[in-house]
Amino acid sequence: MTALADLGPRIVILGPSNSGKSTLADAIGRARDVPVIHLDQLHHRPNTDWRPRPAEEFLDLHDRAIAGSRWVMDGNYRRLLPQRLDRASGAILIKTSRATSLFRYFRRSWFEKDRRGGLEGGKESVKWGMIHHILLGTPPFRTRFSSVFARDGLPIIELGDASALSAFYRSEGLDR
Repeated sequence: MTALADLGPRIVILGPSNSGKSTLADAIGRARDVPVIHLDQLHHRPNTDWRPRPAEEFLDLHDRAIAGSRWVMDGNYRRLLPQRLDRASGAILIKTSRATSLFRYFRRSWFEKDRRGGLEGGKESVKWGMIHHILLGTPPFRTRFSSVFARDGLPIIELGDASALSAFYRSEGLDR
């Protein structure tokens, strides 16, 4: 089985919305003393209600972030995934169920105002667009990214559900 140490100095974390990517990235960043990059924070303007930056600005921020020699980065943003995977030395794929993602979305929107990976000055609230994304966007995600890694050859850790994610935290000695 692949261990965290096998993933090298540049780790990408992918998974459905609200699967625990940001929390895991922060835990790995603390444990390995590497910079943590939350793509949601690069993609959206701070102090807004999750308003995206212009595409070129996001691309520039993304490409500067992946140029670093050591990092852990969470977020999907498929359009920029090829260059991210070219720089990555390893990957973690979280495959949380839609029900778990939806539960976490409601919990963070209603109760976690200062969540990890949140937008500086952003407003956390329930949005129908995000509910739609979680319910309809998650199933294709699970197969799409598995096939990307199968042909890419990166060392990967696949975490199939919330209990596998919890077991990974324990086995690697990570603190949430």
